[in-house]
Amino acid sequence: MQISGKKAVILLSGGLDSATTLAIAKSAGYTCYALSFSYGQRNKHELNSAKLVAESIKAERHIILNSDLSIFGGSALTSDIEVPKGRTEEELSHGVPVTYVPARNTVFLSLALAWSEVLEATDIFIGVNALDYSGYPDCRPNYIRAFEDMANLATRLAVEDDRKIRIRAPLIDLSKSQIIQRGLELGVDYGITNTCYDPKDDGYPCGGCDACHLREKGFAEAGHVDPLLLRFNSDVS
Repeated sequence: MQISGKKAVILLSGGLDSATTLAIAKSAGYTCYALSFSYGQRNKHELNSAKLVAESIKAERHIILNSDLSIFGGSALTSDIEVPKGRTEEELSHGVPVTYVPARNTVFLSLALAWSEVLEATDIFIGVNALDYSGYPDCRPNYIRAFEDMANLATRLAVEDDRKIRIRAPLIDLSKSQIIQRGLELGVDYGITNTCYDPKDDGYPCGGCDACHLREKGFAEAGHVDPLLLRFNSDVS
């Protein structure tokens, strides 16, 4: 359904899921305001990818906000904890991995909520999903519902103007292969995205972390070659 004249804030990491989410919001007729974070993450390349994705999908504005969670540590993505490699499907399906960043989505959604109030945008998009989510507690449907409830209790836009805030998670019930298929239908250039938890200095994915595993599996099940790997191999040759 096309939604003419409506604004939305989209959390954009520069990875596959957030790029697809931005494309979905854009295709639904939203004027898209993309928000990325420099949060002390190990993968600095994803911020460059976020810029490229925002330009490619024609976001109205793209902000990269500094919110350095590495000060707290507690995650393999923001401290010197080793990123797990080569985990099995069984291992992926149990427990919260060390790549979980404490309260990250709560911090990011809260800041997106602040921007949305200024923009008078009632919709916030986030690219979480409950199938290939690596065990993160802040990627579950009940978390998204709870944050939405909080947003409608805590904002002038909802309380005074009686405008309901909606947290949109269009990928929540999709597998990685379904996400990829949807993105390809919308023309997403996955060659400019970057998903890896522990990329090499040039941005080439490590190939062994959970994010790389899920991405590789998704492209294989979708019947497509990952264009990111094709781009890097082309650069080398």
